[in-house]
Amino acid sequence: MFTRKSKALAAVLFLCCAFPLHMRAQVPPQRPTSTPYAGDLSIFEYPDRDKRLHIDRVISLLGIVPGKNVADIGAGSGWFTVRAAARVAPGGTVYAEDINPQAIDFITQRAAREKLSNIRPLLGSVDDTKLPANSVDAVLILKTYHEFAHPIPLMRQLRPALRPGAKIGIIDRFGSGADHGIMPEVVIREMAQAGYNRLARYSFTRSDGQDYFLIFAAR
Repeated sequence: MFTRKSKALAAVLFLCCAFPLHMRAQVPPQRPTSTPYAGDLSIFEYPDRDKRLHIDRVISLLGIVPGKNVADIGAGSGWFTVRAAARVAPGGTVYAEDINPQAIDFITQRAAREKLSNIRPLLGSVDDTKLPANSVDAVLILKTYHEFAHPIPLMRQLRPALRPGAKIGIIDRFGSGADHGIMPEVVIREMAQAGYNRLARYSFTRSDGQDYFLIFAAR
């Protein structure tokens, strides 16, 4: 009788025999990613950021209105979180997700200070946002997609949290992945692999640098 350990060993031996050494050496590495920011969170609070990102238009295109639930993935200082929280009140909730515990503490304190009781800070992991099932109507990933170490598994794990018709917005800048930016074609390809269709692409956010805005929905 095969044990779990012996089955695993047999699988490894099969793979080693099935693929010659020269072929195994050519397995492409994971695409470059940027190190997640862990510094002073106040740098995201510069005065004209709303205007440069046209955040009101972003919010409208994602269908964020009173009563809706929103996820801010990679929330950082909560810059978008607090704006979404104001927009979805009354009755709506904003999940402020980040993998940095310091960011979660920062947002928790900020929500208390600004008396925003509809913000739910959420500590995620590199492979899972930890959002509850069927919990959100819209998602924004604001200049953090290039930091995702495992983008395809992460976005697959996100799907059960999405309500019918949910939109996922991604704002990022052009780059190599390792320079705090990523090309939109890479994002579109990875999102397709994770099970999403692109709904729209906009360039009006470019006044904040070289940013683009993509909107997706689950297939």
